[in-house]
Amino acid sequence: MPSVGADSIETLLSMRSSLEGPPSPQFHLPTSYPAEKIQRTVYVSDLSQDLTEAAISAAFLSCGSIVDCRICGDTQGPLRFAFIEFCSVEAAQKAVSRSGQLVGNCIVRVSPSKTAIVPVSNTYLPRSSSEWEQVARTVYVTNVDRRLEREALRTFFSEACGPVSRLRLLGDGHHATKIAFVEFFSRSSAHQALTCSGTMLGGSPLRVSPSKTPLRTGSGSSRSGRSSLS
Repeated sequence: MPSVGADSIETLLSMRSSLEGPPSPQFHLPTSYPAEKIQRTVYVSDLSQDLTEAAISAAFLSCGSIVDCRICGDTQGPLRFAFIEFCSVEAAQKAVSRSGQLVGNCIVRVSPSKTAIVPVSNTYLPRSSSEWEQVARTVYVTNVDRRLEREALRTFFSEACGPVSRLRLLGDGHHATKIAFVEFFSRSSAHQALTCSGTMLGGSPLRVSPSKTPLRTGSGSSRSGRSSLS
């Protein structure tokens, strides 16, 4: 079973510190396979505007120890949701059973997540309010069939979710799949794109999660390989 590297732990803790203050001792970092990581994650919707990641975590802490909590979507509108990753599958299942409970001023819905929370280096996080707004309209797509071209991916998301503003496809000849960042014109389209996780496109099921990084002009290449942006 693979272990979580020290650099990943440092990144995750520094991100939590910048968002919510010092990490709680209740937050742990277990080792797991990606499939189990998804099974340990739940999707929470219908969040009120005043809820913070710390408050959401506190509301579900009785289900079990929490690894991470991320609020996503429209920070100034109704399309606001969160992902909570627990230390165990049992804790996640217990959280799902609490769908319909009152958290803050709203009754929230909880369902199994189709995606996992991925730690991101602070270097790539938004640097301005405009970039935060851009991130709310962007999704991160993994497990993209390497035979799939950029226009085919753009067409898929445009037809399924809404007009695409920009799309960056990253890949090389050494990996079986590619990754992509898809920026939409609206937050609601990005929210809809999350429901496409698991959809077969080409020969692989897409994995779609909220992006934590904006698409920056001039960052056309990365360690992941060749990039195409449109």
